[in-house]
Amino acid sequence: MLTDGLAGFPELRISQQGSQSFYGSLFHKSLLKKSYMKNTESFIPDLKELGLLMLGFLPWMLFLFLSGNTMSSLELAIVISLVVSVTLGFGDLTRGFILSWGTTLFFLICLILVDFLKNVWMAREMDLVSNLALSAIMWFTILIGKPFALQYAKRGMPKEKWKDENFIRGCRYITMVWAFLMTFAFLISVVKRTTWLPFPSWVYFDLTLLNIVVGLTFTTIFKRKKRLQRELGNANSIAT
Repeated sequence: MLTDGLAGFPELRISQQGSQSFYGSLFHKSLLKKSYMKNTESFIPDLKELGLLMLGFLPWMLFLFLSGNTMSSLELAIVISLVVSVTLGFGDLTRGFILSWGTTLFFLICLILVDFLKNVWMAREMDLVSNLALSAIMWFTILIGKPFALQYAKRGMPKEKWKDENFIRGCRYITMVWAFLMTFAFLISVVKRTTWLPFPSWVYFDLTLLNIVVGLTFTTIFKRKKRLQRELGNANSIAT
């Protein structure tokens, strides 16, 4: 037998056993990765986090769809967005989430200027002002060292992981992507007021909406990838 033939060469037997162990480990890791990717339950945390994130942006999305082209529709959209930001985001407000506070303050200011004072300039430039405000909120959270994505991500992460540098870096990266997307939305509103790209208004609307969809999709994929890497790492350490 082959093993008997190697009896006089123990170093070769050790090498053979190490090779088998190495390839077995690779095969085991491959099976673990496939099982995680195919397991439908692995999507549940991603869907929960996506829902929580969409809740933070819900007032803005409602405002985007409801503001319309008339003063009355704009006033109604402001009221609805403010009510939603306070009621559905009450928990985030009590936790001091900057996105929630920025959203609520923005629509409160809009309520005063547009609904009560009937400020025509504010009403006419609302898409420009709202995109500028949202991008400013994103960049503000980065500048003060509290990226908004970090505040949301902490809810699904054990406290001992909150100060992990990789965790913080990932949340900062997500926030920067959102900040650039919202800055791009602001630039779209600027271009809309020029003659550079004379597209119909619905094109600019769709581009703004696409920005939000891209942000939500990127955040979900990025966080899922990081979470699966952590879970696979834990599973591999247990297996070895």
